[in-house]
Amino acid sequence: MATVDPVASPKTATPKDAGLLEVNFCGLKFASPIVLLSGCVGFGEEYTRIEGFSNREAGAIVLKGTTGRARLGNPPHRVYETPAGMLNAIGLQNPGAGYVVDEILPTLDFTETRFIANVSGSTIEEYVEVTRRFDQSPIDAIEINISCPNVKEGGVAFGNYPDMSAQVVSACRAVTRKPLITKLSPNQTDIRENARRCIEAGTDGLAVINTVMGMAIDVESRRPVIGNIQGGLSGPAIKPIALLKVHQVYEVARAHRIPIIGQGGITTATDALEFLIAGASAVGIGTALFYDPMVCVKVNEGIAEYLKAHRLANVSELTGTLTTARATENCAVSG
Repeated sequence: MATVDPVASPKTATPKDAGLLEVNFCGLKFASPIVLLSGCVGFGEEYTRIEGFSNREAGAIVLKGTTGRARLGNPPHRVYETPAGMLNAIGLQNPGAGYVVDEILPTLDFTETRFIANVSGSTIEEYVEVTRRFDQSPIDAIEINISCPNVKEGGVAFGNYPDMSAQVVSACRAVTRKPLITKLSPNQTDIRENARRCIEAGTDGLAVINTVMGMAIDVESRRPVIGNIQGGLSGPAIKPIALLKVHQVYEVARAHRIPIIGQGGITTATDALEFLIAGASAVGIGTALFYDPMVCVKVNEGIAEYLKAHRLANVSELTGTLTTARATENCAVSG
């Protein structure tokens, strides 16, 4: 398990009402429950060019997915807007772990917020290689993207099978003492079983959920719009799915005191509050940044107002407060 000083934190805690918003996530103090998601903020500098934007409004920032060697990514088109969402198939374009550690991390201001690496790979060996590189860096924590295809098994995604998910987590756990957060895919049969296996393998936290697979078709050419044929759907369209998955994973994770980053379609403070109530300890924001770069300020303020109105001393008091008659079941209720 990770050994981290729970008191250590960026020197400047900055959102207004920081006392209300602070959370302890995997032993790391976050100044806000907001986590900016991998692939949406580049390597931490993407939105700093926008007037008024500050990394300090987020408790943590997850860097772009990083592989062992540089990747150019998928052929175009790689992004397509859909009703209430966005399809993307970037293909993990990145400069490689060595460049990120040696050239990019030294340029980041670790007094602004927490920075989390996102580790990706096409073999278990590659996951281990990248995790080891980040373990020897100043990065605060490591997120494992287990939605990547396993080339040795014909391209099936690691994250869709509990056995393979656990193998990746266990292998990464063996080479780092930094907090490990496993990003779970919704594109699987039983996310609860996968969560359980990842917890047993040594993950310190869970990120729920990754994108939902989808596609779009150009009716004139009768071809897929996305060059990769399929892509990951994000944005408000997937929020109900994400909320249910967070609730289901929380049913497993709470007994082990494993915190969850709830993510998927969050655009408002009310959205964030729903995820917290469902069982998340922190909330991830990604697609919303593309059309509202100041969304973090609004979400922080909205959460703080809610906490004051309900006489709650800290946002952590909301986690898992959903009242239900019984546990959720994996059966359709319609028809």
